[in-house]
Amino acid sequence: MTKLLIDCDPGIDDALALALVAGSPSLELAGVTTVGGNVDLALTTANALALREFLHLGEVPVVPGSPGALLRNVIRADKVHGSSGLGNAVLPAATRPAGDGHAVDFIVETLRAAPGEITLVAIGPLTNIALAVRKEPRVVEWARDFVIMGGSYTRGNTNPAAEFNILADPEAAAIVFDAGWTVTMLGLDVTLTALVTTDVLDRLRPLGRLAEQLVVPAATAYGMVTADGGPAIHDACAIAYVLDPSLFTCVPAVVQVETAGRYTSGMTVTDFKLRDRRPNALVATSLDVKRFWDLVLDAYTRLAAGLG
Repeated sequence: MTKLLIDCDPGIDDALALALVAGSPSLELAGVTTVGGNVDLALTTANALALREFLHLGEVPVVPGSPGALLRNVIRADKVHGSSGLGNAVLPAATRPAGDGHAVDFIVETLRAAPGEITLVAIGPLTNIALAVRKEPRVVEWARDFVIMGGSYTRGNTNPAAEFNILADPEAAAIVFDAGWTVTMLGLDVTLTALVTTDVLDRLRPLGRLAEQLVVPAATAYGMVTADGGPAIHDACAIAYVLDPSLFTCVPAVVQVETAGRYTSGMTVTDFKLRDRRPNALVATSLDVKRFWDLVLDAYTRLAAGLG
């Protein structure tokens, strides 16, 4: 059993990542923290709470955190994720409230209480994680592993150089990469191969309430689905890595985050030629797409059976 603490900004692909967790009996969710990112914090938190109930995640704490970046103006991706953050999916409103306190304190205290036992997964801007590192540097020792969906060693999606989660708070990302742990970085180079094609969609449609209310309307909301391509479910790749790292080829690297560039702010500058330097990251360079979708569909099928 692998224990997870997930920091997220739901978000279509965050929702699909949480569904993967819910359908994976080998994962135990210690908590969900939210950050402003794809949409404002109030919506990311409301979506996380609604997903907790829809996905039958039980009493898992959901704790809100930072509404915006450390130093930058807010950027959002509502043009991609829709005004609600969940695309065309409409879930029942949550009946249970968020947990008390702040996400940063929750991250620190949860890791402090179980050193070496919990994998920290960040699939939104890294503001909460940076503040947790600044508040208690020992979180880098207490986390069993640290996995992010973010960055890229080749390309951006929000601008030519930067991926959204990093560009949303480059200063936070720089703090996180320089904190002294190894960041497993699942960037656009692999997540853009995790595409919802017509074949995948045909395998999703029979999954009852899960398909009708969440997975299909969310997964098809931000791109045309064809036989050869479609929307990428970026954040689910981070959960898939925790479930089965062998799905990915990962290479040690030194990753530095550009915070000053006029045209390259938020770029994850990745150097695979270590030149006697200690790597601070394990960077995914390829994904076994067929095995990825087999894993995801198996989990969704288990989850769908429970949801009806």
